[in-house]
Amino acid sequence: MKFHRLFAVFSLLAILAAGCGFAGGPPKKENLPNIVFILTDDMDMPLLEFMPKTRELIGGQGASFDQFLITMPTCCPSRVSILRGQYAHNTQIFETELPDGGFEKFYALKGEKSTVAVWLEDAGYKTALFGKYLNGYPNTAKQTYIPKGWTEWYSPADGDPYEQFNYTLNENGKLVKYGDAPADYGTDVYAAKAIDFIQRSVKSGDPFFAHISVYAPHGPYVSAPRHANLFTNLIMPRSPSFDEEDTSDKPWVYSEEPPLSVNNIAKMEKIYPERIRSMQAVDEMVENIVKTLESLGALENTYIFFSSDNGFHMGEHRLLLGKNTAFEEDIRVPLLVRGPNIRAGLTVDSLSGNVDLASTFADIAGIDTPDFVDGRSLMPLLTGGVPANWRQAFLLERGLLDEAAYAPDVFVSAGYMSGLREPLDSPYLAKQDRAYRGLRTDDYTFVQYGDGTLELYDLKADPYQLENIAGNASPSLLEKLQAWLDALRHCEGASCREIESQPSPDLE
Repeated sequence: MKFHRLFAVFSLLAILAAGCGFAGGPPKKENLPNIVFILTDDMDMPLLEFMPKTRELIGGQGASFDQFLITMPTCCPSRVSILRGQYAHNTQIFETELPDGGFEKFYALKGEKSTVAVWLEDAGYKTALFGKYLNGYPNTAKQTYIPKGWTEWYSPADGDPYEQFNYTLNENGKLVKYGDAPADYGTDVYAAKAIDFIQRSVKSGDPFFAHISVYAPHGPYVSAPRHANLFTNLIMPRSPSFDEEDTSDKPWVYSEEPPLSVNNIAKMEKIYPERIRSMQAVDEMVENIVKTLESLGALENTYIFFSSDNGFHMGEHRLLLGKNTAFEEDIRVPLLVRGPNIRAGLTVDSLSGNVDLASTFADIAGIDTPDFVDGRSLMPLLTGGVPANWRQAFLLERGLLDEAAYAPDVFVSAGYMSGLREPLDSPYLAKQDRAYRGLRTDDYTFVQYGDGTLELYDLKADPYQLENIAGNASPSLLEKLQAWLDALRHCEGASCREIESQPSPDLE
């Protein structure tokens, strides 16, 4: 009798579960793919040439994206866009430091309450970050502060981690100092801790998300001691835009740049091999991670992503070392992906960007993203298809352009902001004409600066962006581009994807 009653109870529970959409139960943890996300700092496309292991083990065994773009090409705004899947006008992070950005502002805005790490951890993933988080971390928080969503945490809390030596890591709430021994080299330390995390996670049967965020090749371009004598005879290449002969067609922020001096060029020639040397430990790290996954029998069920937070220019258009422009050198970065059902050697030409990574990771985990997410999953592209409604334009952003960009509901009591808005001496208010919004399509780049100046480049005919044709373009084309840009620069969530997917006007 008792058996029949128990059977009836269990049957009723099964029916109720089915009615609630859980007929098959939640996905089994062991069936969920793992995710490894390797993010470099200031890596431009040409540096990939000097990373043969990464090219072969990820790109050669998976997909290479030709048009992976960064909406705001500077560290903290890009990294927040990756974590939240949003354009910068929605994250409200416009800079690497206060008052317009940095960890401090993201922390004050409580943006960490809902990031891809939170979504994945809630879905049953073990999540871990190794290395760089956001510029300014952990200012305005405790040195042992760990953001929500991270099961394990290994991020510098003191010292100068860009130097790769003599820093302090917050290791799951414990501060651990590292010195100047070769074994303390930052990239190697993050790699070792990531591999340990991967090994433990695989053995426990838990799916994992390992975010390995190295500081290379960001200045001061410190390589591992074992690589100090490599590439000493390299000659820095010079593209057609290097020390551009005629910049009179450019907005004044570029046209007033003088030709590069002999000293400027000598400095770049010195830094060029230093940046390459600093990436060699990253290349070795990629190989060690792949070998570890293979030895554990987990490689076939793991997606590995490799990318950068922004690009980097060195002499193009007469510009010194840096980023933050809408030129291709700064906004276009590598994205290599290998994983289940991705064809080896696949090349993806469709427009994609850093706002898409959060949605992609969520898609791999089989979970939905919050409504605030602007980006879209790259998984359809990774299986070789292009959806009919795929984006036709990607939004480019830099700085604050108008009052609408301010967060109307932000109150920060840390002394950096007051009232309901940022202070009137915000650095970008003094540089309105240097801020911009723009569109990057398959065929062209269209940019509007704060003073109204326009740029338009035909990327098919002029891939090095030598001739700004905005002054010769038809008024009707400029009107169409302006309307498209105005709609996209204020978009939110699903509306971003709808506006991006509009047909692109042809150059006239």
